Amino acid sequence: MLRLYQTTVHSRLMLGSARYPSPQVLADAVKAARAEIVTVSLRRESAGERAGQAFWSLIRELGVRVLPNTAGCHSVKEAVTTAHMAREVFGTTWIKLEVIGEDDTLQPDVFGLVDAARTLCAEGFEVFPYTTEDLVVAERLLAAGCGLLMPWGAPIGSGRGLNNLFGLKALRAHFPEVPLIIDAGLGVPSHAAQALELGFDAVLLNTAIAQAGDPVRMAAAFAQAIEAGLAARQAGPIEPRDLAVPSTPVIGTAFRG
Repeated sequence: MLRLYQTTVHSRLMLGSARYPSPQVLADAVKAARAEIVTVSLRRESAGERAGQAFWSLIRELGVRVLPNTAGCHSVKEAVTTAHMAREVFGTTWIKLEVIGEDDTLQPDVFGLVDAARTLCAEGFEVFPYTTEDLVVAERLLAAGCGLLMPWGAPIGSGRGLNNLFGLKALRAHFPEVPLIIDAGLGVPSHAAQALELGFDAVLLNTAIAQAGDPVRMAAAFAQAIEAGLAARQAGPIEPRDLAVPSTPVIGTAFRG
């Protein structure tokens, strides 16, 4: 089980809700992934009242926990305002905080992110900050009141996997007790398995499933990968070595003089 603020969940796979071919495919993918948390964009659901109501009905029927996000926000004021609106609309203090600083990579503006997190945490929000693997930024976010961190694996929607293994390993080592969720950039189930093998607690993804040829089958594959990665981590993998180590005992075997 995984504890996020005051909530305990069993699934370590969280899904986004955008860009699916249809609401039914989204519903089937969520079920196949066995996801308990689904992110939603306030802007998308507010674009059309009737469409928004239909989506909200679908989420309620799935019985998942909603994690609203501030996707598309480029300033502290914009992100904070969106978070307040999301709390009213969705009735939750959870907020996935995004403050975008660069349009081509959608890299977080970590300075604005820390400011916005400080404001929202002080106002009673439970903040899920979309951040980089930078250790200093991580310290600032935790000091601001965040109870977990969501570092990117790679740019949103890129499918490139875990780009900076050294940085991600360092982040895990520096904050062994903090829940860490890989958010963005994963493309295939092996990326998710690798994240869990490294000791990360969960992954959040959208594009890799929503835009797959068969989103439902891909969702099931990611669920299996998460289980495999967690089991491997708990089993205690061997450390990499520079030299070969015989897997067959050499004592008592014949050898040439």
